[in-house]
Amino acid sequence: QVQLVESGGGLVQAEGSLRLSCAASGYGFSTYVMGWFRQAPGKEREFVSVISWSGGTQYYAESVKGRFAVSRSDAKNTVYLQMNSLKPEDTAVYYCAAQQTRAYGGHWFRQDEYRYWGQGTQVTVSS
Repeated sequence: QVQLVESGGGLVQAEGSLRLSCAASGYGFSTYVMGWFRQAPGKEREFVSVISWSGGTQYYAESVKGRFAVSRSDAKNTVYLQMNSLKPEDTAVYYCAAQQTRAYGGHWFRQDEYRYWGQGTQVTVSS
């Protein structure tokens, strides 16, 4: 069982930065692939980024590539999402999620493959 708690959201002006954190409690954090997803008002939740259990592999949605960076600290049981050059279209509730797997593959991008989810943190980017 893993519990996830996001923090770090808030209101920021366009071109600003925020760093989201997702703290995990429970056993086996280092065995989990950790994903970030977001849901904008009136839209479906979408993939943002994912990091492997080792931290050595990361993927990003095209819309955030080059602006966002995902990282993890197994010592702190925490995964981070550094968001730079924020745009109004980045406004959304951001969720972290955990998937226990040792396999690489498309399941990393599928929301239904993630068993554990945080409650979300609001990010609002003003123009």
